[in-house]
Amino acid sequence: MIGFYVFFGVLMLISLLISETLKSRFRKYSQIPLPSGLTGKEVAEKMLRDNGIYDVEVISTEGELTDHYNPMKKTVNLSRSVYSSNSIAAAAVAAHECGHAVQHARAYAWLQMRSALVPVVSFASNWVQWILLAGILLIGVFPQLLLAGIVLFALTTIFSIITLPVEVDASRRALAWLSNAGITSYETHEKATDALRWAAYTYFIAAITSLATLLYYILIYLGRRD
Repeated sequence: MIGFYVFFGVLMLISLLISETLKSRFRKYSQIPLPSGLTGKEVAEKMLRDNGIYDVEVISTEGELTDHYNPMKKTVNLSRSVYSSNSIAAAAVAAHECGHAVQHARAYAWLQMRSALVPVVSFASNWVQWILLAGILLIGVFPQLLLAGIVLFALTTIFSIITLPVEVDASRRALAWLSNAGITSYETHEKATDALRWAAYTYFIAAITSLATLLYYILIYLGRRD
């Protein structure tokens, strides 16, 4: 088990480094304006139109790094710093979120799978930690409780893994459009690519951490008679 603790410690350190690097890159690229001067809102609206999507609204939302696409309401939600900014970072984020809208419009299989899991994962996320804790405490008398917790946690792990191709594909669509539409120049496109690459790293490390944690709980369950 000591090896696992060391491994988790390394994962947490890597996660922290990626998170801080991501924030640093976005702060840096938020200071560099687009040659076109378009704001995040305008970039999003243009990408939607260029992809023949007219039933998705671009709106402003509170918070930092709260940008997301809502498939139920069909809204691209951009944080205020992205919505009104004409920076490279804002364009990259806005185009990425519109990438999800394009996925939705094109019935992208991985997005459909993730959307189907949302209600189940939402339930699992609310209860899994409590069930796992109770299962560990009562493992000697009621091991089935820990097994139930492992099943719920496995659902959240599957969700994390499915999220990877969804996010990578959204960035691929975003970067291709930014270049083809002339929103970014040669110099600024490299910076947009770098920003989205570091954002993708956060999903990779989250999936690996979730998978490692799942394995940890499975080993506890299998070793309950030791």
